[in-house]
Amino acid sequence: MHEFPVLHFNNGIDIDISTFFAITVTCLVVFILARLSVRNLSVDKPSKMQNFMEWVLEFVHNTVASTMPLSKAKTYVSLGMTLIMFIFVANLLGLPFGIVTDHTEEFSLFGQSVLSDARIHELHDQGKHASIAWWKSPTADLSVTSALAIMVFVMTNTLGLTRNTKHYLKHYIEPFWFFLPLNIIKELSKPLTLALRLFANIFAGEVLISTILMLGVVGVPLLAIWQGFSIFVGAIQAFLFTILTMVYISQASVHEEH
Repeated sequence: MHEFPVLHFNNGIDIDISTFFAITVTCLVVFILARLSVRNLSVDKPSKMQNFMEWVLEFVHNTVASTMPLSKAKTYVSLGMTLIMFIFVANLLGLPFGIVTDHTEEFSLFGQSVLSDARIHELHDQGKHASIAWWKSPTADLSVTSALAIMVFVMTNTLGLTRNTKHYLKHYIEPFWFFLPLNIIKELSKPLTLALRLFANIFAGEVLISTILMLGVVGVPLLAIWQGFSIFVGAIQAFLFTILTMVYISQASVHEEH
């Protein structure tokens, strides 16, 4: 496995440059796709990009509508579009290629040591090359998936408290008051499972790609097969994260009188 270019700050914050760069690229790709889709809107002769985006919009609308009343679904379509496009692009970003640099002496970035001489000697003693990976899928980083999950957690509970206060608070003591600890654990487990599911699937895929690349020419057919399968996995994981987000929002903020 390669080292990653992590900057360590005195306040305890660590920034992975490869992750930061990949997130920026993901945002740019999603923005460009969205901008190209609405550049020349037409009812009579829609472009291929417009057709594609309309299909995505319809798919997301149907997904959101399957989790809550149709009258409420429209409010969250833009959130669903943002999540599914960002996560899907982020999942695939590390598939096409990798950027790796080998180092034989200490490497510093912005005045900070990214790869020290001691670490290089340690790797050489283990018979390994000292290399830095500058490119990967952002969702292969637990900090990214955790940030997305925490964002969903905060938004869900805020919506529940502001739009459905009585029933949202009541659900913590249902069916009986002594279920309160279990219901709190259930709520806290939601962001944990969201983050770990997405991270584990994408990270495992990239580890397997790295392993296949070690096989050389023999691994080319396997690499092609696995990359094709990884596109499917990336799409499924983007869909799961989005629909679970909508389910959590619906459970917290939507209440229908019967």
